[in-house]
Amino acid sequence: MEENKIIIPHEGRIKKEDRQRQKGHKSAILWFTGLSGSGKSTLAHAVEEKLFEMGVHTYVLDGDNIRTGLNKDLGFSAEDRKENIRRIGEVAKLFVDAGIMTLTAFISPYRQDRQFVRSLVKEGEFIEVYVKCPLEVCERRDVKGLYKKARKGIIKNFTGIDDPYEEPENPEIVVETHKESLEECVTKIINYLKENKYLEAE
Repeated sequence: MEENKIIIPHEGRIKKEDRQRQKGHKSAILWFTGLSGSGKSTLAHAVEEKLFEMGVHTYVLDGDNIRTGLNKDLGFSAEDRKENIRRIGEVAKLFVDAGIMTLTAFISPYRQDRQFVRSLVKEGEFIEVYVKCPLEVCERRDVKGLYKKARKGIIKNFTGIDDPYEEPENPEIVVETHKESLEECVTKIINYLKENKYLEAE
């Protein structure tokens, strides 16, 4: 487009690596994906609390919260879901550049969209966390009453009911919230970050 010719990104002198050194740890996207009711948000916030206690600079981008502001103009069609994740990916990329350990909790049902976000950052800066939980368990939990509405046809295009969820093929971390306690899931994620040296600067 003609308008793009006048857009010239400005490169500052302070780089991502400088911000990471200042904070004393690396920055990355911890991308929590899974069905509604699998425990993504609960887990993301629990991990954030643990990291915060450890002195790590963090921020959680949560599906419902983002849809009340940045993405309030989007619905739940496949096209809108794609745009929802695209915007979140671009925001998360900025947070990583700011040196912040960024946790995102989104159903993000399509592999292609999750792969797009992975492509926005450097290798190792996108950590896919598959919050695995069977549909029947998520439906039994139904904390927000969404599955009941989907089954009645009140909510359309609901993931797991009349819209697909494409499971991650090679996630960095898998937690099974119907088998593992919240504490066990948090520990597994923190251990991954420690073992792969995310919690220390270069």
